[in-house]
Amino acid sequence: MGDKIFLEEAIELPIYNAQILEVDAAETRRYAGLKKAADFGEKNIRDACAEALILSEVRGAWNVYDYADNIVESEPPLKIAGKSIIKHLDGCEKVICMAVTVGFEIEREISKKFERGEYLASVLLDAAATAAVEQAADLMEKNFAAKFSKDGYKMRWRFSPGYGDWNLTAQEKLFTIAGAEQIGISLSSAMMLEPRKSVTAIIGLEKISAQKISYNEKSCAACDKLDCPMRK
Repeated sequence: MGDKIFLEEAIELPIYNAQILEVDAAETRRYAGLKKAADFGEKNIRDACAEALILSEVRGAWNVYDYADNIVESEPPLKIAGKSIIKHLDGCEKVICMAVTVGFEIEREISKKFERGEYLASVLLDAAATAAVEQAADLMEKNFAAKFSKDGYKMRWRFSPGYGDWNLTAQEKLFTIAGAEQIGISLSSAMMLEPRKSVTAIIGLEKISAQKISYNEKSCAACDKLDCPMRK
């Protein structure tokens, strides 16, 4: 592991602890690169999903900030740079900054399987862990949508550093203002989250009456990273 960046002063933000009820087998298959391998044993995938569900420890943190002139008005403020993310947040008055993880335990088990030479099981559990953290982030989004729609806001899908042309260096400030440290996430000097199965993201909130562009669905079509292995 590389050097880690720690906060000088922890930010106490709202915590999300709801657990996922199952791990999506189809998404696990996709993350494992087996989407077109129809003859691959389904039982192996189901077993990996079941194990991932047991080992996952979902924790999330988030907060809402005003947004104007491409600046998240947090402390410290986050200047948004990159055509894709600026376009994505166009028309938004507020943003949600979020972080979520499924914890270290599942990561340890992935490493143990690999060290024992159980390479297939390791790869499948790794894929199931990715599916699990994405599902946890999806559940957080659904909660936000229900919460903020009552206040007249329409929500954009989550956008993470490294998507499109939003530089990964934005991770450092987003990590801080999302409160990632208080749920056990740390940040390496290479801007990588640890545990690896963690997500930070920004979600735009737009007043429905002031709507300019509709981003109803989370879609790979909105990202110009055509060579991404996770592209649907």
